[in-house]
Amino acid sequence: MERDFYSSPKPNFITRMLWKAAGADEYLLRRSSYSDHVKYATLGGIVCATGFMAALAGGYAFYVIFREKAPAIVEQGEMPVDVGFDPTVTIMSIVFGLIWGLIIFNIDRFIVASTGKGDGTEAITWGELKGAIPRIIMGVIIAITISKPVELRMFEAEIDVELHQRQQKEFTAQLLLAEKNFKPEIDRIKTEINSLKSEIQEQKDLVELKTKRLNEEMEGGSGSGEAGWGPIAESKKIDRDNAQRNLEELEEKNELLIREKNDELESARAILKSEKAKARSVSNSLNGLLERLHIAHDIAGRTITLFITLLFMAIELTPIFFKMMLIKSPYDFMNDNVKALIKAEQGIEVKHDYFKDKEGVQRDLVINHQSEKLMKEKMALLQTQADLNELILKEWKGKEEKNIKANPSDYIDQA
Repeated sequence: MERDFYSSPKPNFITRMLWKAAGADEYLLRRSSYSDHVKYATLGGIVCATGFMAALAGGYAFYVIFREKAPAIVEQGEMPVDVGFDPTVTIMSIVFGLIWGLIIFNIDRFIVASTGKGDGTEAITWGELKGAIPRIIMGVIIAITISKPVELRMFEAEIDVELHQRQQKEFTAQLLLAEKNFKPEIDRIKTEINSLKSEIQEQKDLVELKTKRLNEEMEGGSGSGEAGWGPIAESKKIDRDNAQRNLEELEEKNELLIREKNDELESARAILKSEKAKARSVSNSLNGLLERLHIAHDIAGRTITLFITLLFMAIELTPIFFKMMLIKSPYDFMNDNVKALIKAEQGIEVKHDYFKDKEGVQRDLVINHQSEKLMKEKMALLQTQADLNELILKEWKGKEEKNIKANPSDYIDQA
């Protein structure tokens, strides 16, 4: 705005956009001083920067959540899987990141625009600070949500190394747990199978022994000492035949049991193999956002993590404290004047600290003169209409009375 004593610089497009981001009134700022231009452009720049950082942090967080994870544990002989560029996940991350950035931008814009200008002095009083506590809490929450994805990106290489080690430990622990739960059952079945086979072998050994003794008797090497067939040889043959018959029965029975046990063994081995596969899947899935946050905190330590969080808090909370420290400028006085003019134009009167409520807090009395004027007009109109209606009814009644007296037969029911 051109004046004899001062010339306001013409704002460019970027400056005007920054004013809008700060929630300032462009009409008033154009007529204000250059220092006001700078103040609100700076505030808008901080709000835009916070939204931009939120978009980057949110986009990376969504990328970590949605991207395909390369398995850290692979079976022997398998090649490690290389997860390349995924355009779908990248586009989703960009879209969700922009949405998240816009959400944070609007929240910050509301916080900055609604903070007000304090008491117009550089000092931050307790009253100002107390009134800004809800906005400060919101700013702290936003700063924390922005800083965490940034921490993940800063320590990504260290996180990947530690994450791989934890996945290896988890895989080993899951394997040991699977062995502990299912290996005893496999060992028990194997023991039973070996026991059944041992019974068959013992019976075979017995048959061989009895056959050997029968042959020795036939050759005269034992028993009667005479070669050839005799009563003793016949008795030993009967024993051998009984043992052979028992062997055949035992083989038939035990072979059936062994087949059943082998089926149980295969089933148990299949379950163990499935559990080992689950162990690999469980260890590979240990690659989420929460686990990475835990690792980031363990790697960076409390000091670095706190420093990063405080840095974002400082960026986020600067506009709030900055506005409480602002000294009243021409823009503020013009803003107050415009608000007073609008209230006057709309017939709104505010009497400050007019009464105390039940809790003893001073309250303002707001008088809406236009609404009161309209209410009085409406009430007068309704009263006038009521009076006119009463007059009409009175005149109509008098006219009807005259008609009845003049022609009573017209009003008598002839039925």
